Amino acid sequence: MKRRWLILIIFGFLVCSVLGFFYKVYASEKPTVAVVLKNTKSEYWAIMVSGIEKGLENFGMKGEIFSSDHNNENQLSILEKVLKEKPNALIFSPENPSASIPILKEFQKEHIPVLLVDTGVNWSGQTSFIGTDNVSLGEKAGELLSSMMQPDDKVALIGKISRNTVYTDRIHGAETALRAVGINTVEGNILVDDANAKVIPVIAILLRNNPDIKGVFAPSDEMALEVLKYLHQNGVNIPVVGADGIIDMLKYIDNGTLKGTVAQNPYDMGYICVENALKAVKGQRVEKKINSDVDIITGENAKSKIDFLEGILKK
Repeated sequence: MKRRWLILIIFGFLVCSVLGFFYKVYASEKPTVAVVLKNTKSEYWAIMVSGIEKGLENFGMKGEIFSSDHNNENQLSILEKVLKEKPNALIFSPENPSASIPILKEFQKEHIPVLLVDTGVNWSGQTSFIGTDNVSLGEKAGELLSSMMQPDDKVALIGKISRNTVYTDRIHGAETALRAVGINTVEGNILVDDANAKVIPVIAILLRNNPDIKGVFAPSDEMALEVLKYLHQNGVNIPVVGADGIIDMLKYIDNGTLKGTVAQNPYDMGYICVENALKAVKGQRVEKKINSDVDIITGENAKSKIDFLEGILKK
């Protein structure tokens, strides 16, 4: 009897050892993905990071997330260091799309799939772009704003000229949608500066020169909130539509101050990136362009969106 128990114990020990060995092998063979983002601290990017982390967990990948604000380095230096580590895939959101192309080509030479997120690059070597169709977003924002207007009303389009075309694409889409239904737009109202330009002086000048403005579109909620602040301070009550769907903007809709906004889905972007990074590593087919779509937020769904985003950020 004792001998039988001894045999069972030895057998159990061997089984556990074998299982442990295979577990270690499996764990060590988890594909790796390097993620280089523009930012990780602002609300929009923190939500995307949550989507990426959930994707890493669900799809069994190992990943490390880098950004200029977190690593105190410029993006190109970060990419050079990441390249030396030779990850199985790269997820990247460029601050300066054209300047990043030479280093991205080096990833391609090493047969490392490059998945762009949020911001595209004019480069055919990418495995996929995952993000918002910004012209389409602008069109939906324009349609939303026009639903609060009358034909021949005048609208201001306020944005910033940047090194990528996100804002200009959104403004173009909004202008197309507004003009299609007979809404006029104020000319010459795009900010030229990039990061440091302030919206309030521009909207002040626009309203002084065009007191008949009946609405405003800004291609980001941060700009839209600046416009809204100025309008409230000066007793002007006209609709403002932004984009991105940050929580502060959604709260204005939930309490009835605003009628609606257009929200991107950064959580979905992050999650979809990891899902398709794994497909690329496995040699499976990946769509060249994946639209993460947008949501129209009104008083009916603002609260549920706020609850979802706050739940993500609390984690």
